[in-house]
Amino acid sequence: MSTGPDFDRTRGTEGTTVPKSTEPQRKVIADAVVSIDGYTSTGPDDDMSWAMEHITSDQSEILYEGIWRGVSTAIVGRTNWEGFTSVWPGLTSDPNSSARTRDLGNWLAAVEKVVFSRTLQQADLEKTEWTNARISRNLEAEVRSLKAAPGRDILVLNSASIIQALLKADLIDELHMTVVPATLGAGVRLLPDGFASRWELAHATTIPATGAVALCYRRP
Repeated sequence: MSTGPDFDRTRGTEGTTVPKSTEPQRKVIADAVVSIDGYTSTGPDDDMSWAMEHITSDQSEILYEGIWRGVSTAIVGRTNWEGFTSVWPGLTSDPNSSARTRDLGNWLAAVEKVVFSRTLQQADLEKTEWTNARISRNLEAEVRSLKAAPGRDILVLNSASIIQALLKADLIDELHMTVVPATLGAGVRLLPDGFASRWELAHATTIPATGAVALCYRRP
């Protein structure tokens, strides 16, 4: 007797048929801007001036919108949390900001955010204008739990240390990089030393206005 398309043939302890989940597991997507010599920032005091024209171009904003609109949880580290919450509320409320910038700012403010930090406390998050944020200390366990929970995809917001740790734990499904035509010479590398892995190119988009290239790689 057929159990139908939504059931497997596994039998439970009482002889009942166990439903087979058809819900796909959430993807973890890492997104970062990177120089052509492999750095994602010059250090903690980096103002990102080397990258701003590339990540704020119209085409870059369109490409990024295609990512974040499919996401229901954002992951960020302490440094980027402090940087984003000091800049984005002003950009979001600025009438001179583009509609896409304001949409992204409103999404960042409202989306579920998990902040990984050894020093920040929940009270620190609640001092900002952003809501729906919580502290977590155990990155790998938290991300495994998020992947197994219902929801849309999970996005790492340009946090190199988090991306490196998740790569080592084999927990990143897609890696998006905007490679900009600049060299930094030193700073924070996006990819960890001594880490080997293979990826498949999903798509590559040239941004003619600035010379940057947007790459998307997926695990095979």
